Amino acid sequence: MDISIVKDLLKKVKEGKITVEGALKRLKSLPFSDLGFAKVDAHRSIRCGFPEVIFCQGKTTKQIIEIAGQILKGGSDLLATRANEAIYKAILERYPDAQFNELAKTITIKKTHLKIQKGLILIISAGTSDIPVAEEARVTAEIMGNRVETLYDVGVAGIHRLFKSHKELLRANVIIVVAGMEGALASVVGGLVERPVIAVPTSVGYGASFLGIAPLLTMLNSCAAGVAVVNIDNGFGAGYVASLINQEAKIS
Repeated sequence: MDISIVKDLLKKVKEGKITVEGALKRLKSLPFSDLGFAKVDAHRSIRCGFPEVIFCQGKTTKQIIEIAGQILKGGSDLLATRANEAIYKAILERYPDAQFNELAKTITIKKTHLKIQKGLILIISAGTSDIPVAEEARVTAEIMGNRVETLYDVGVAGIHRLFKSHKELLRANVIIVVAGMEGALASVVGGLVERPVIAVPTSVGYGASFLGIAPLLTMLNSCAAGVAVVNIDNGFGAGYVASLINQEAKIS
């Protein structure tokens, strides 16, 4: 953010030349930081409620560190997805408070003190092999200021494990269901609750699951009306949407 632009806006507000709402509208469209290889959106948290997130896959470690520096310079929290240990070690050298979730492949640095939402986000995985995607969703939802609980390995092959936790399902404001193979668990959960269910197909499964296409199609064709679907292995997307829903949900 160019401080001269902000000062000019504040001066105009003080002088009555622009309204507070008008100044806020201008702030929402201020320029980004141009690093040459990347244009870092420094005002995404103003527009969308959370700062830009770094998708590490395909980027060099040097690029990731420079982007992270721009995000942190504004005092924002940092979330990097699809990271590995080498990237984490490089960031840790510069930012000692960085945290790495090996399963989720996420790096987080907490700078703000967000008020924790009262509502609960429940994340369910069908199998143990689906946990990495579920953990990406959990890390995302937590850094966005949500209370999160998990219920792992309760897929349809042993559906009694899910039914035993029925009370936990009813306490949640929004539920994320992560499943590979045939992806039936999302429909089952959707038929048990009156809360939004975000289905996440994973690439876990044998050949006929087609690296997540089979569970994706199952979830898209769910007869449970409250089920919405994100892309294959997109735990981040599920956690983000769940956070937005949880912010608006009425606590019963």
